[in-house]
Amino acid sequence: MGADGARVRFWKLSGSGNDFVFFDGRGDDLLVRRVSDAGFVRAVCAPHTGVGADGVAVLQTVTGHDFGLIYLNRDGSRGELCGNASLCATRLAVELGAADPSGLTFRTDAGTIHARLRDGLPEIDLQPHSGLRAEAGISRVPGELRLGFVNTGVPHLVVRTPDVAHVELGSRGPDLRYHSSLKAGANVNWVSRRPDGTWQMRTYERGVEAETLACGTGAVACAVLLAEWGESGDRTALETRSGRTLTVRLTGPDREQPSLSGEGRIVFEGTLREL
Repeated sequence: MGADGARVRFWKLSGSGNDFVFFDGRGDDLLVRRVSDAGFVRAVCAPHTGVGADGVAVLQTVTGHDFGLIYLNRDGSRGELCGNASLCATRLAVELGAADPSGLTFRTDAGTIHARLRDGLPEIDLQPHSGLRAEAGISRVPGELRLGFVNTGVPHLVVRTPDVAHVELGSRGPDLRYHSSLKAGANVNWVSRRPDGTWQMRTYERGVEAETLACGTGAVACAVLLAEWGESGDRTALETRSGRTLTVRLTGPDREQPSLSGEGRIVFEGTLREL
C-alpha cells in the first residue's frame, strides 16, 4: 500500500538519466518517516512491480532553510548526498512554489546546499570537497592510467582511462567499490577524453550496485581529479552514459568549491495506491 495505507502523491524526476521518486513531506513528519522506510524504498524503486527508480528523495521542513532533502538509495540505504537528486530537488521545489528560483538553500546529510536556476537549468553549490588524493594507493589494472580519490559529499574513486567504452564495469566496479582500503566503500567513476577534447564518464554506484546513467557527485569528483592531474581547468563538462551533459565549476583559491549544473526534469506525477 501507500505510505500510510492510503494514496500518496509522488513525482518522478530525471537528472541526466538518474531517475528518482520524490515525495513532499513538508509539514508531515509521519509521511517522511514512512516513505523513508527501507522496505518501502525498495518496493517503490523496483522496476517492474513499483515505480522504478535509482532512489527515493523526500522534501521535509527544516528551520532556516527552504526545505530539507533526504536521499535513499535503491537498496533502501540512506545516502549522504546525491548530486542529481539535488538538481532535481531544486527544480521540483521551484515548481511547487517552495523556493525562489533565483536563490534557495536546502539541508542534506552532507551539509547545506545553495542552489538556483541558471539559464533554465538547476545549479547547486556543494560543500568543499575533502580527502583529495591524486593517487588513491590502489593497484591499477591494464587500461587504467591513473586512479584517485576524493569525497564530494560521498566518497568517489576516479579512474582515468583511454576509453570508457572498453571498461569492464561489471567486474571492476565491485572490486573497487568494496576495496579494503576504503572504510565506507566508494562510488567508482571512469573518465576518458574524446579526440575532440570533450570528456565522457561512466559510474558504478554504491547503493544501486550497478552502473547508472549519470552521477552528479561523480561528475564533480571527475572534474576535481582532472584538475588535480592538470588535464582540465576551472570548468569541466562531462557527457554521461545517458548522453546528457553535467557541468562542473571549481572556484576558490584551491578549486575546493564545486558547483554542479545539469538536467532536473519532472517526467510525471502520480498517486501510489499499492506496492
